[in-house]
Order: sequence, then C-alpha cells, then structure tokens
Amino acid sequence: MSFDSSKFRKALGFFATGVTIITGLKHDNEPVGVTVNAFASVSLDPPLVLICLANTTGCLDAFCEGERFCVNILSESQQALSEEFAGPQEHKFRNREFVTWDSGCPVLPGCLANMECTRTAIHEGGDHFIVIGHVDRIEHAEDGRPLLYYQSGYGRTGDA
Repeated sequence: MSFDSSKFRKALGFFATGVTIITGLKHDNEPVGVTVNAFASVSLDPPLVLICLANTTGCLDAFCEGERFCVNILSESQQALSEEFAGPQEHKFRNREFVTWDSGCPVLPGCLANMECTRTAIHEGGDHFIVIGHVDRIEHAEDGRPLLYYQSGYGRTGDA
C-alpha cells in the first residue's frame, strides 16, 4: 500500500498552529527572517524550544550554523508581516523597524512574545531540520490574541 502524502498534508492542516517569525544573522551579520509555524516548547527546565525549517529554506545556514536566533510570536494584527517573511529573503529588513538584544539578531516589535535563543542541537527530520534552542531572554505583551494558521489559511481565535 502506498502512502498518500496529500492526505497526510490535509490531515495535518486540521491542527491549528501559531505563527512565528524566526530571525537570525548570516555570516556577514546581515539580518534574516522566515515565517515558521512549526514551533513548540520542548522543556521548561531547562527552557528549550524547537523550530522546524525546510531544508530548502533560503537562509537555513543562519540557523544551522549560527549560534543564536530569535523567535517572534505574532499577534493577530501581524498577518501582513507573516506574509512578507514567507517569501524570498531579499531585503526583508530594509526600512523595517527592529531592535537587537545580546545576540544581535532582530527582535520584531508588536509581537505577543519575543525569545532570544542559543542553538543547542540540530536534527535531520525528513525534508526539514529540527533546531533546538535554549531560551536566554523573553519579553512578552500583557495581553493580545495570536495569529493562527489552519487548513492552509490564517485564522484568529474566536473564528467560527
């Protein structure tokens, strides 16, 4: 019996996920970022998170070879930002407001939460790389609603 990958993809679409932008630095310290919905907590003690990046991600080296990265958890008002970072890498940070913390990686404003991480492990996982990071610093909003991704489209909490 052959495996039906389209059926698998459709089944996974029933799992709603939050939307993040993962930011880092290339070898020349140029900032890069990519929209990622494959993000999860791994451990509370020590504080570990994981991100999954397709092995075709244009800025993959920044996350697999770079030691630090930031996770920016998007609010429901940041759909356009998510769409911008889902495309090719060229000039994503030109004329874009951001701050930096200890790592120098971009921290995007207006997010529900921002986490600065140190990469601790990388694992191959099929057509993706699983990057595990130790959370070194966290800032978060006091309230807000997350941007969600569900059945190949954006959604918000409370949507029917």
